Amino acid sequence: MTQEIPVYLFAGFLDAGKTKFIQETLEDVRFNNGESTLLLLCEEGEEEYDPSTFSGKNVFIETLEDPSQLNPDHLAKLQMAHNVERCVVEYNGMWLLDDLYQNMPEDWVIYQEICFADANTFLSYNANMRQLMVDKLKSCEMIVLNRAKPGLDKEEIHKIIRAVSRRADIAYEDVSGDVTYDDIEDPLPYDMEAPVIEIADENYAIWYRDIGEEMKNYAGKTVKIKGMAVLSPKLPKKTFLCGRYLMTCCEADITFAGLA
Repeated sequence: MTQEIPVYLFAGFLDAGKTKFIQETLEDVRFNNGESTLLLLCEEGEEEYDPSTFSGKNVFIETLEDPSQLNPDHLAKLQMAHNVERCVVEYNGMWLLDDLYQNMPEDWVIYQEICFADANTFLSYNANMRQLMVDKLKSCEMIVLNRAKPGLDKEEIHKIIRAVSRRADIAYEDVSGDVTYDDIEDPLPYDMEAPVIEIADENYAIWYRDIGEEMKNYAGKTVKIKGMAVLSPKLPKKTFLCGRYLMTCCEADITFAGLA
């Protein structure tokens, strides 16, 4: 049986604080107690790693210069060359995460994914690079917004993040290093206690995301939605898909989102 290789993925744009966080994590004996670790660098910012301060010394640093190197054979060779037990990835903000997810060796499993952003440039990055921003937010468990200053428009940042993910925790770190967590409530735009939960057309995307992340909340509920029925010989007998086409950020990423 193949041994599972845990992957700790740190995404975000250049100078968002990824290197500093990973450096401090590898200095912490609670995370790095001598485990053989592959540190994959997909970009190089101004800040550099100092392996001499890592709490465990079995950390092997490899750099990927191009997305073409994100392929199962190359990654497996790096793993075997150093005989590592786990992998830490500092991902390039300009590369799509799907390139990594779809090309990892079969025994690599994402254990944790954290996204980093500069709180002061978050809104402009979202406005100018929406597709890349959505890509970094869609699957992360937490987004850390660094260098947060007083007067930051947290309501707008919250709205942007929640439009992509209702699951991700949101943390703000100010210039002194103090961390606060987003506590803005996210009421659903439909009544979960109604005998029949009616999903309006404009709320389908919110419902689809929520039921995917909080399926247990819908156990025993009756939900009324409007969608298309899709039949396919690839589906089991007496099974069809019910759903709608959703656009995350632009026409190029319109996909069918449905449930069997």
